[in-house]
Amino acid sequence: MTIHSTKPHLDAAHVRALFTTMLRIRLFEETCAEAYSQQKIRGFLHLYDGEEAVAAGVIPLLAPQDRLVATYREHGHALARGVPMGAVLAEMYGKAEGCAGGRGGSMHLFSRDHNFYGGNAIVGGGLPMAVGLALADKMRGTDAVTTCFFGEGAVAEGEFHESLNLASLWGVPALFVCENNGYAMGTALAISEAETDIAAKARSYAVTSEVVDGMDVVAVEAAARRALQSIAETGKPYFLECRTYRFRAHSMFDAQLYRPKQEVAAWRQKGPIVRFRKWAVQSGLLHEDDIAAIETEIKAEIAEAVAFAEAGTAEPVEALERYVMAPERPAPPPVTTPGKMFETTYRDATKAAITDALTRDDRVFLMGEDVGHYGGCYAVSKGLLDQFGPDRIRDTPLSESGFTGAGIGAAIAGMRPIIEVMTVNFSLLALDQIMNTAATLRHMSNNQFGVPVVIRMATGAGKQLAAQHSHSLEGWYAHIPGLRVLAPATLEDARGMLWTALEDPDPVLIFENVILYNRVGDLAENAGPVDIDRAVVRREGRDITLLTYGGSLFKTLDAAKALADDGIMAEVIDLRSLRPLDMDTIRASVAHTHRALIVDEGWRSGSLSAEIGMRLAEASFFDLDAPLGRVCSAEVPIPYAQHLEQAALPQTDSIIAAVRRLMEQQP
Repeated sequence: MTIHSTKPHLDAAHVRALFTTMLRIRLFEETCAEAYSQQKIRGFLHLYDGEEAVAAGVIPLLAPQDRLVATYREHGHALARGVPMGAVLAEMYGKAEGCAGGRGGSMHLFSRDHNFYGGNAIVGGGLPMAVGLALADKMRGTDAVTTCFFGEGAVAEGEFHESLNLASLWGVPALFVCENNGYAMGTALAISEAETDIAAKARSYAVTSEVVDGMDVVAVEAAARRALQSIAETGKPYFLECRTYRFRAHSMFDAQLYRPKQEVAAWRQKGPIVRFRKWAVQSGLLHEDDIAAIETEIKAEIAEAVAFAEAGTAEPVEALERYVMAPERPAPPPVTTPGKMFETTYRDATKAAITDALTRDDRVFLMGEDVGHYGGCYAVSKGLLDQFGPDRIRDTPLSESGFTGAGIGAAIAGMRPIIEVMTVNFSLLALDQIMNTAATLRHMSNNQFGVPVVIRMATGAGKQLAAQHSHSLEGWYAHIPGLRVLAPATLEDARGMLWTALEDPDPVLIFENVILYNRVGDLAENAGPVDIDRAVVRREGRDITLLTYGGSLFKTLDAAKALADDGIMAEVIDLRSLRPLDMDTIRASVAHTHRALIVDEGWRSGSLSAEIGMRLAEASFFDLDAPLGRVCSAEVPIPYAQHLEQAALPQTDSIIAAVRRLMEQQP
């Protein structure tokens, strides 16, 4: 966007608009505070009282196509952006007519119609998303700007530093607005930060930055105009530190014992509304009659909003599970007859899937640590940088939360990123972005925003990488609603699951077991997408069902083959999808074998095997002729020494022994 003047034009109409925007926020929040005291608004309520000049000075300058990411103190941002007051208040009341259907509440206001991507209850959590939204616009060549608001408390978070670095490194059109009110929650900035000049921190990442008096709406607007003009001319990010003050407590739940009342009173005397009103009246641009009329108009709007919210309806309990995932998904791909076969590896099948996706869809790009110049930690993306270039094979810093969040933001904006997290243990550094943004956004926004992102990560043990690089955490992620979790074991699935996952409207996590990358097998030349919803019977049997996935599949098949020599015919099911579980296929198998053993490389306690076992106990108890069994990893950090590592993991011999014990059980 282009700002035609970097100076505000302070005629009577513009002065009235600035004053009205600030007073509208203030009076609305006074009503919210009263509603909170009456328990009509529950949970946390973070008021913007004292900071109105920031929203009023920045947001009206944004174009409709520009994107806005707020923080949990976002009522002022939503109102300034044009989200209807009634819809905002109804959301805070938890009503179905709210701007997020009552699913988000005060801290999570959303409006797709206004490109308002909501508040984030995780301090600094919206910063990576904003980088990704801006990255999507940069890659598409649009002139949109993403503006991200956050408090000074976020500056201590890793996401702040990771996001500023990425934004500068990639030159994305993002405006970062830090509303520095002096207190993160109850801790003053000087107590929590060794360097209290926040703009200086941004400059350390080569981001153009400036400090502005956040209590002066004209100064804020002038700075925002300069920032937006700079972004329009350079395409690069800009940082504003708006030094302001919140007159109320951190939240209505806060007793506010950490600062003296005299301090608050002194700041109120130089508050943005008092200050601007005095200047406008003295300048003759506003008169007391004008102010009275404005106040009357706002109070009438608030009364209508209150009536709207109080007349709102409750979402029916029957709709509780609606929008956890997209209500509509593409149909499963048709089954094709395999063509000519050729020998390849699991690694190359995965690479072929990525290559095909990049060729087929220009929205797709691969991002992650060392995916480009290095070729990937496991050489999966070797050569792709030369083929597709650095824009689509995007090397990232070692900042898992930052680049995962950026990929999530790009997906929300319509791109189809493939995020590669080098190993599953590194994904824990991005867990906040995966769990609190990717998995929740559709539900919290009432289906206004989806996150069609694919995250690939290497998992498992067996390479003598010791305790910190040998985790099998896919069962942890399968615990989280809003995610789809896949574990391809065969070459066909390594080749085809990515295709289907990229067409899914929700976040898909793909776990590739490290022990499989070198596995050799035959693959059809016409191999294409595969169904990611269904388990597959890899070997038919009549005596016992063996349930497994990923790196344990071939050990289990070997065990089944050895058992067949002794007349025990085991049916082997490859789960493939860990969330959701295909319980229909599992139950059907158990119904005719009457025994079940689960092989899971995760630890036994709280494992995926425990979940499957409990579901079978609930639904298939009377089909069972023996207790349920399982073979899991030993409950130890995975050791380095090879013999100890192998002893800690499920092995063919231990699977065979467990089956024999179950077969000895009499019905």
